[in-house]
Amino acid sequence: MSENPQVLSPPPQISFGWALVPLLLMMLAMGIGVIVLGVDAHLPLVLGTVIAGLVAWRHGFAWDDLEHMMYQGIRLALPAVLIIMLIGMVIGSWIGGGVVATMIYYGLNIISPAFFLAASCLLCAVVALAIGSSWSTMGTVGVACMGIGTALNVPLPMVAGAVVSGAYFGDKMSPLSDTTILASGLTHTDLFEHIRHMVYTTVPGLLIALGVYLYLGRSTGQNADLAEIAATQAGVAQAFTVSPWLLLVPVLLIVLVLRRMPAMPALVVSILVGLACQVVVQGESLTDALSTLQNGYVLESGNETLDNLFTRGGLQGMMYTVSLVLIAMTFGGILEYSGMLRAIVQRILSVARSTGSLIAAAISSAIVINVACAEQYVSLVVPARMYVRGFVERGLAPKNLSRSLEDGGTLTSVLVPWNTCGVFALGALGISAWEYAPYAVLNYVVPIIGILYGLTGSFITYLTDAEVEKYKREFAQDGQSVVL
Repeated sequence: MSENPQVLSPPPQISFGWALVPLLLMMLAMGIGVIVLGVDAHLPLVLGTVIAGLVAWRHGFAWDDLEHMMYQGIRLALPAVLIIMLIGMVIGSWIGGGVVATMIYYGLNIISPAFFLAASCLLCAVVALAIGSSWSTMGTVGVACMGIGTALNVPLPMVAGAVVSGAYFGDKMSPLSDTTILASGLTHTDLFEHIRHMVYTTVPGLLIALGVYLYLGRSTGQNADLAEIAATQAGVAQAFTVSPWLLLVPVLLIVLVLRRMPAMPALVVSILVGLACQVVVQGESLTDALSTLQNGYVLESGNETLDNLFTRGGLQGMMYTVSLVLIAMTFGGILEYSGMLRAIVQRILSVARSTGSLIAAAISSAIVINVACAEQYVSLVVPARMYVRGFVERGLAPKNLSRSLEDGGTLTSVLVPWNTCGVFALGALGISAWEYAPYAVLNYVVPIIGILYGLTGSFITYLTDAEVEKYKREFAQDGQSVVL
C-alpha cells in the first residue's frame, strides 16, 4: 500500500478536532441505527463516508482527491474480498459434499457436552496455528463446531465466541499468518522473535478463555439431550452420505497450506474437492453442485433445525459481507489518506510520555482504527508507521510495538460488527459480533494484559544505546526519521 494517494491538490493539514468529527458521528449513527432502529451497518457507514468526505472537502480536497482515496481504500480490501468469496464457495461445497455433515456426525460421538466450548476453542486454535488463517478456520472447522453446538443445545453465541477465540489465537501465533508477518515486518522485528514475545500476552489470554469455557460448559453441558443428539446424528446420516473418508478433505487443506501453497489456490483446491464429493459421494448432479457454489446449499429434510444448519454458503451468501467491506473501506480510505487518522494518532503520541502510556496508546490506537476504518490491516499499518520511531527514541525494542499491534489490532478486529473480520464471521458462523463478542474471551482479555504489562513494566524489552543507533540507521535507509 502506498504511503499516500496521488491526489491532485496539495494535502492540507486537518486538525485533531475536525478529524474526530466523522469518527464520532459514524459511531453515533452506528449505535442509533444498529442498536436502536435495528438497521444493517451499511447505512451508518455510508453516512460516515459522506461526513468524512465533507470534512476533507472543507479542508481543500477536491472531488478527484476524495474519489482516489475511496478507491485506495477499496483496493486495500480486495484480497480480503476475494478470500470472502472463495470461503463462501468452500462452505457451500463442503456442505453439499457431506464434509461438514461428517465432521458434525463424528464430532457428536467424541465431544463431551461439558467440554465442548473448550474443545472447540482448542481445535480451532490448532487448525489456525497450522494453516495461519483465522478466516479459513472459521469457515471450515468453525462451521462444523456451530453444527455440533446446535445438536448439543449450547447457545450459539457461546460457540461462535469459542471458535473466534481459538481461531485468532492460532492465527496470531502462526508464522504462516499474514498479519503476524506484517506486524513483524512493519516494525523491523524478526518474525520468530515477534512470536516469542507474543507468548507473554497470548498464552495467558488463552488459558483465561479456556477457564471461562470450562465454567460455562458446566451449565450448558446439562442442557444436552442425548435423545436429541442421537436424533440429530440420524437426521444427518439420512440427509447425507457420511464417511470417515470425507475427513480427508479438511486434512488436505491443512497439508496444502503447510506445504506453503498460498491461501487462494489452496481454497480453490478445497472447492473443487468438495464439488467432486457432492457429485461422486452424495450422488447429486453436476448442475446442482455448481448451483451450490453460486447460491449455497439448500437442505429440505423437514427437520427445521437441520435445514437451518445446512442451508448456507455459496458465492451469493457472502455478498452482504462483501458490500459491507467495500463501504467500510471507502470510509477508511478517506480517513487514512486525508490525514485524519494521522492527526488523531499524533495527538495521542504527544501525550504518551511513559512506557506504559506509550504501549497503551499503541494498543488503543489499533482498536480505534479497527472501529473507524473497519479493516484489520489498516489497524496494523497506520500505528506501526506512527509509533515505531517513538518506541525506538524512548529505548523500547520494536518487538514491544509489534506485539501491541497484534494485541490491539489483530485480535479486536473481529469484535467490531462492521469491521471486515466481524462481517466475515457473521457470514461464516451466522452469528453477529454483537452476540458473540462477550464470549470471544481471548480477543478482549489479551489487549488488557498487554496494557497491564506496559503499566507495570513486566515483559517489556529495552534497547541498548548501540541497538538504538542500529535501528536509527535502518529507519534512515527506509527514509524515516526517528525525531518525534
